[in-house]
Amino acid sequence: MERVSIDIVICTYNRASMLNRILEAISRQRIPDYVDWSVLVVDNNCTDNTYEVVEKHRKIGQIPLRAVHEPRQGLTPARVCGYKNTTGDWIAYVDDDCLLAENWVEQAAAFALEYPDCCGFGGEVTLNWERQPQSYVMDFAWAFAQQCHGGKVRRVQCLVGAGMMLRRAALESSGWTDRQLLGDRVGEKLVSGGDVELALRVGAQGPLFFNPNCKLEHLIPADRISFDYLKRICHSLGTSKVLGDSMLQTGSYPAWLVRSSAWAFRYLANTLAHTLSVLLGRKSAKAIAIMLRFFLGYCAGIYLLVRMPAAKRQKLLGCAAVQNEAGRRNPGANNGLGGWD
Repeated sequence: MERVSIDIVICTYNRASMLNRILEAISRQRIPDYVDWSVLVVDNNCTDNTYEVVEKHRKIGQIPLRAVHEPRQGLTPARVCGYKNTTGDWIAYVDDDCLLAENWVEQAAAFALEYPDCCGFGGEVTLNWERQPQSYVMDFAWAFAQQCHGGKVRRVQCLVGAGMMLRRAALESSGWTDRQLLGDRVGEKLVSGGDVELALRVGAQGPLFFNPNCKLEHLIPADRISFDYLKRICHSLGTSKVLGDSMLQTGSYPAWLVRSSAWAFRYLANTLAHTLSVLLGRKSAKAIAIMLRFFLGYCAGIYLLVRMPAAKRQKLLGCAAVQNEAGRRNPGANNGLGGWD
């Protein structure tokens, strides 16, 4: 049987206890004989006991584990570091708060062999809440990277960052390894865009898929289900949607501006329409406030691109326009860009 090589890259910043739990789950992976695999932890200037956690698991020896240090703060530099320090045909970017099912690597390898034209895929991401959230929070599961497109394999336009599996050759041909256009989380700052850029630029090289057999749990700490956190993350995701959509733009800059502005007005109208549900007691006023923050984030994204130097904006607009045939883009979670359906 043809061999498959997979490198799991875990970028981490001051989450030692959670990282320990993630590595314990990885140590239970069932690895087929035809799979060559390794795990790389990218220490992004951690000041807690991340080093001790990694050393403990390295000495146990159940995981082919290494660690490297990336001094540039931020998820995107850490991911680039992970790419540069691995050699496998496939790179799995697994966040430091993602619990992989015991057969995750096995299912990923099997999928890679079955779909040789695939450039990237992601699996079913379910949310594991540390504390049961209030009901309105469940309306925004997409903001926590929930990913589920049913029980069958299907082509998709974008992928969430949690458990994103990318073909190295496609990643390199996308140009991302040489130049990253969007930023992502830096320390505790809720900046967004890196996940979308990765998926869309790789998707421009060939098809992306949803593979329901690769399952993972996304751990959601109690402090991430607060009203304040949801407002901030949805503002960031609103900006991320503008940036992602701009990468798919096939027309001129004025055409993009008209389309983006029109979508913003439609979204605002949709949000205001939901206020009736508040009056009828069907929806929380907090949910409307969060939707409005997404709208404001979207407007901030438009402003960001309008103010962007023309040369930089030109590089961003349409850079992932050669896309797979996953269907229409929409503002909901199904396309991985975040939003409200």
